[in-house]
Amino acid sequence: MAVQQRIESDIRPLSDFEFDEFETGILAVARYFLIAMNAPETMAWQKAFIVSRERWGETIGFPAAFLLSKSITALFQLRKSGFQFQDPLCIEAREYVTDDEVVFLEMVHHMRRDNTPIARLAVEELTLGRMDPDIIRTALAFAARFSCGTQAQSDSQARPSLSVVQ
Repeated sequence: MAVQQRIESDIRPLSDFEFDEFETGILAVARYFLIAMNAPETMAWQKAFIVSRERWGETIGFPAAFLLSKSITALFQLRKSGFQFQDPLCIEAREYVTDDEVVFLEMVHHMRRDNTPIARLAVEELTLGRMDPDIIRTALAFAARFSCGTQAQSDSQARPSLSVVQ
């Protein structure tokens, strides 16, 4: 598998950052999509959809994975030779992020909060100064659908419940 090798100094604890629960949740999903981009024969994109559905239910999980896949695809097209990420199957790696993963999550974090100036800086760093329109468009679509005001909840929380009225 052509997964980018990580450098120990480029790995930091995920807890050092102020990402919300939804943003840390998309990290595992994104990692599976990155594996799929680097090694299509693994079909890791299927695991990405499964993890997303398990985390947020079908109503939120499937659209989140689909929109995230578009952003990861655009990112891969731009940075084929170098996006470092952790292995989603490694238990220890789940608590750590690479510098590249941090920048991706910062972009999403600030776009979800409509903080344009800081999001623009993250996009510039993520795209290596190219300000790629595909990455911007796909990330904005994701951020619009899952803005910070949108609570990602499981299907059991999202479905109306029946009650007996007397």
